[in-house]
Amino acid sequence: MFTSLLRHRDYLRLFTAQVSALFGTGLTTVALGLLAYELAGSEAAAVLGTALTIKMLVYVTVAPIVGAYADRLPRRTFLFGLNVIRGAVVLALPFIDQIWQIYILIAVLQTASAAFTPTYQAVIPDILPDERDYTRALSAAQLAATMETLLSPMLAAAALLVISFHWLFVGTAIGFAFSAVLVLTTRIPDAGATSQADFRDRITVGLRIFAVTPRLRGLLGLNLVVAAAGSVIMVNTVNYVRDTLGGTQTGVAMLLAANGFGTMLIALSLPRLLDRVDARPVMLTGAATLITGLVTAIALSTADSGEWRWAAAIVVWALVGAGTAAILTPTGQLLRRSAAPADRPALFAAQFSLSHLAWLLTYPITGWLTTTAGFTTTWVILAVIAAMGLTTAARLWPRHDAEVIDAAYRFGPATEAPRLTLAG
Repeated sequence: MFTSLLRHRDYLRLFTAQVSALFGTGLTTVALGLLAYELAGSEAAAVLGTALTIKMLVYVTVAPIVGAYADRLPRRTFLFGLNVIRGAVVLALPFIDQIWQIYILIAVLQTASAAFTPTYQAVIPDILPDERDYTRALSAAQLAATMETLLSPMLAAAALLVISFHWLFVGTAIGFAFSAVLVLTTRIPDAGATSQADFRDRITVGLRIFAVTPRLRGLLGLNLVVAAAGSVIMVNTVNYVRDTLGGTQTGVAMLLAANGFGTMLIALSLPRLLDRVDARPVMLTGAATLITGLVTAIALSTADSGEWRWAAAIVVWALVGAGTAAILTPTGQLLRRSAAPADRPALFAAQFSLSHLAWLLTYPITGWLTTTAGFTTTWVILAVIAAMGLTTAARLWPRHDAEVIDAAYRFGPATEAPRLTLAG
């Protein structure tokens, strides 16, 4: 499937740079949770919730603006500089001793990441002008992100057997440095300047496509389900392992690896199924799986003791990973079906911002409520939010989802003829 991409030297280098940065970010996810626990102890969930809320605020506000301006920047220099900034920030993280310092460094780190992603996405169509290659590149990017969720925690767990978690930040910095070198050796064309009309169009076109496409309105509800369940994994894992299960920092990484294993198992098995089955039942089943995982976690949180809780937690974390993959894996296909080729970058940017908007709701709820009310109450509320998301998706996404619906909407600049045929 991806063999043809190997012929494109510049794409291969840029993709390797992205994978290197992804794995560096994955190591930071594990290390940041352990750093929060070291500084805040039982209140680590609140610290993580706040840090991740800052991340989402940056993603929601910075990414669309950078995405619109990406064609006006010297892109190779810009991407190189962003990797240097990210590497410098993660090298500073092991030396901090105040919680507020985490928030500042995370804001800087995620601003650079939010700028990197849309710029990288804007480069790919220029390097791969063939539509089939571009489609394969989107699938490769999704596979890389999926693999990172499994392998990064496993690498972290192995490393933590022999080193302190502080050294994971060094591994992250090495990943960003390698990514920066690859970017610098890649031929990345600078795009021509766009008009102001193009800028306004690209800032809003993806949102307007979401507004008029039923299947994408349903996707908004599914984004909420993913965020509600995923917040438990991202925010609560470290406190649950250390304070409830009595585990070590290696146990934190192992539980995150179980989540990644569930994600990878489904992500690798779904493509063939999606050739025969529509995405709607697969994604709704994924949402139901996530809610099942949340309900099981609620029951687990009420158990007082027992070694069996470790095995149960591994199953629950893997179940959440599986449900997440069942929603995220078909999402790229869904977006491609819902826009003309010229509008796909804008639509992917809109999904990036809208999905992170859901996390912006669930992260602070998970972090702050866990600290004040405990796991059970927090997870009940998240399960209710997830159920609302599933109900919304099932209602807004019609069962008989037409492949293509002609729509009399103009999404391009006013001087252009309508260029978009909406898929239902």
